[in-house]
Formats: sequence, structure tokens, C-alpha cells
Amino acid sequence: MATQMSSLPSPHRTVVDTRNLADLYGLPVLDWDTIAIRLARGVTQAPRTGGPDRHTCWLATINRDGSPHVTGVGALWVDDAFWFETGEQTRKGRNLARDPRCTLSVATHEFDLVVEGIAEKIKDRETVARMAEKWCDQGWPARVDETGLALTADFSAPSAGPPPWVIYRLVPDRATALQTVEPGGATKWRFRSS
Repeated sequence: MATQMSSLPSPHRTVVDTRNLADLYGLPVLDWDTIAIRLARGVTQAPRTGGPDRHTCWLATINRDGSPHVTGVGALWVDDAFWFETGEQTRKGRNLARDPRCTLSVATHEFDLVVEGIAEKIKDRETVARMAEKWCDQGWPARVDETGLALTADFSAPSAGPPPWVIYRLVPDRATALQTVEPGGATKWRFRSS
């Protein structure tokens, strides 16, 4: 079970609209709580841990000209939100500073998922420290830098740029899942803060 972040309000979302995208095939509506419980188990990038072989989270941001920019990120699902980090001078960092709307997708063995929302840059020292611990628990030796507001480590993905790396929280406004195991199905949800 994920630990609550005491410094930020809980981003728990209430489903306000559910649409069965596979109704024409007679497939059932998927349950958001089942999706969230599975995400809470983790989406590590270790080989043979995800669908089809490992999990890769793909983040889509909006370039200045309105075109999409997509890149892989190491995201964690904690407290009903995806958390990721990047350098502020990377393309995704610059895009998020200008327009925080984004989309994140991941494939598990059980489903493919896309979430849409607003990426919030984390400016709380306690939350940054707690998230550094969460990444350490997943095998990436992140630590808080001297400012207390960003992360550093001996290594990261090349797409993250050089340290320091700032943390973002993406709370879903909308989500779409395609179940990849029997009985199948595809569902779209819209959320509101509860």
C-alpha cells in the first residue's frame, strides 16, 4: 500500500464518467479501482516484469508549435498519481514549464493504460525527500540535492539530462485502459477531485 504524502493534499480522484469502449463486442466495463490497485504494486523497468517484457512509461508533452513530444520516463504510481523526474532544460522540462498538460502511458501484463492530466512541479522539500526514498526502494539511488527541491544521483536515463532533476506529479483527469487478458475490454474514465 502506498504511503500518504503528508505535505501535499491527496490527489484521490472520483470517477464521474465511465465509458465502455468495447461495448460493441459485448465486453465488460473495466473497474478503475482494479487498475489503481495493480498500479500500486509497481511498474518496475526490470526485465520480465511487465508487458510485454518490462514496463516503460511514455510521457507525451506539447512542443511550442503544438506538436507532440514523446519520451520514456521512469515513473512511479504513488497516492493515486504518477510521479516522474526530469531536468528543467530537457525538452519535456521546457514543455511542461510552458504548458503542464501531458499524457503518460504504460503497458502491464493485464492492461495498457493512458492517463491525461496536468503535471505539477513539486516544490515541497518533504515530498521531494519521500519520493527520493521511493525511487531508492525501486533500485535507483536518487538523493535530494543541496537545494532540497530536486534530485541527484550518480546516473539516470540519458533523456533526463544532467542533474538536478525536478519531480512532477501527474494526477489523472482522464484515463483509458485496454485489458490485455481475458475477458478483454476497453474503458475510458473521467475523474474529479474528491
